[in-house]
Amino acid sequence: MHDDVTGEGSPGDDGFDIELLEEELRQAASILDPVPAQLCQLAVEAFALHDLDARIAELTFDSVEDAIPVRGATDVPRMLTFRAGEVTVDVEVTAQGLMGQVLPPQQARIEVLGGPQTATPVDADDMGRFASDAPPSGPFALRLRTGGEVVVTEWLRA
Repeated sequence: MHDDVTGEGSPGDDGFDIELLEEELRQAASILDPVPAQLCQLAVEAFALHDLDARIAELTFDSVEDAIPVRGATDVPRMLTFRAGEVTVDVEVTAQGLMGQVLPPQQARIEVLGGPQTATPVDADDMGRFASDAPPSGPFALRLRTGGEVVVTEWLRA
């Protein structure tokens, strides 16, 4: 008689190797019912927000949705405003990169997040101004470190 009730790591009474069966079922599920790409993206974005003590900066203005379009204007920069409590971040996104300002003006370390492994750091000066010559592509967010505080913006598509 087996002392191992679960049958893990050894064949069960009926001759099945539970671990082998589980692996075969996982492979079959990944082929027949794969994880949707959108769900994978949400998981990546959630992982990037692993700063549990970070405050989330809400998007309060997006020129794509909130501004009145100008007739004939092409290659117009995207203007974004995020707010978390007393901290406001104004950002201009163009094909050449992004620039912005942290208000109230203060030094800060800003990371442009593009996934769990991608973070492009830039520093804000004493006036809170910052710039990056790497335009974001795909989903992106900003992580600001100001003193002892961490603020993370909502994720947007470039």
